[in-house]
Amino acid sequence: MDLIWFYIAVALAVSDEIHSLILWRVFADFYVLLAGILWEILQTNIALWIVHEGIEASFHFILLSIIFFSVEIGFIAAVVHLIVDLLQELSGIKNGWLQHRAFHFVIESAVFILIFSI
Repeated sequence: MDLIWFYIAVALAVSDEIHSLILWRVFADFYVLLAGILWEILQTNIALWIVHEGIEASFHFILLSIIFFSVEIGFIAAVVHLIVDLLQELSGIKNGWLQHRAFHFVIESAVFILIFSI
């Protein structure tokens, strides 16, 4: 089996860090305003959180599709990352940055290993 699963997991981790840097350092004011507008429309924090995760998944989809020249890889990576984020938040597990990143990397790597071993 090739190491494509590893490269995707690493690219997804880097993409997540890039997403955090862009949104919380470069466009923080815009993102807070967008969140306020969306909250006024949605009126629930849960819906707002799901929209945020959807925006993040879209970012990962676009970036990984470009990196690997594959819409399929971008889609699978975005969906896997979205599911891991949702399940981690719903489970109530609160981790530090390194634990959060390691958790994502392990779960996402396992999923990609399963997908590419078929």
